[in-house]
Amino acid sequence: MRFSTTRLNGVRLIEMDPISDQRGFFARTFCVREFSEAGLATEYVQHSSSHTLLAGTVRGMHFQQAPHEEVKVVRCLTGAIHDVLIDLRPSSSTFMQWEAFELTARNGRQLYIPPGVAHGFQTLEPVTTVGYMMTVFHAPAAASGVRHNDPAFGLHWPLPITVISDRDQTWPDFNPEQ
Repeated sequence: MRFSTTRLNGVRLIEMDPISDQRGFFARTFCVREFSEAGLATEYVQHSSSHTLLAGTVRGMHFQQAPHEEVKVVRCLTGAIHDVLIDLRPSSSTFMQWEAFELTARNGRQLYIPPGVAHGFQTLEPVTTVGYMMTVFHAPAAASGVRHNDPAFGLHWPLPITVISDRDQTWPDFNPEQ
């Protein structure tokens, strides 16, 4: 695996090193030794997936509040997504900045998302499945988010939004003082 730094502090783009032959390829998507050598979390207590039917669907921007902050490793298993991250850590030099990545089943890229970074995505293809590894158990009372169109961030989505949950449409405006 190759671990690349990104513009946002602590976020890593993880790319596979596939071994290919006439059958296709084999590649590691997680290795305790390699993650540890890269200074990344290695204990994931929960693995989840989301399955989205329509292209243009937006899920996010989500994070868990203290004391349930989590590291996430996100990968697109089928289809393709425009994955967006926003740094919400006031002490970070990239506070309130965002960055987007294209994750597809074909490119096999993963994102390592540290605590305090909001995550969301828009599906670029119908029938898209995204896998998540998390370092802490989901705590519904700590679930939070920022709106996909909050003017504080100026996010750009590549497709018209076809579906978004009521909850994700109604997060309040971000207040950096909170």
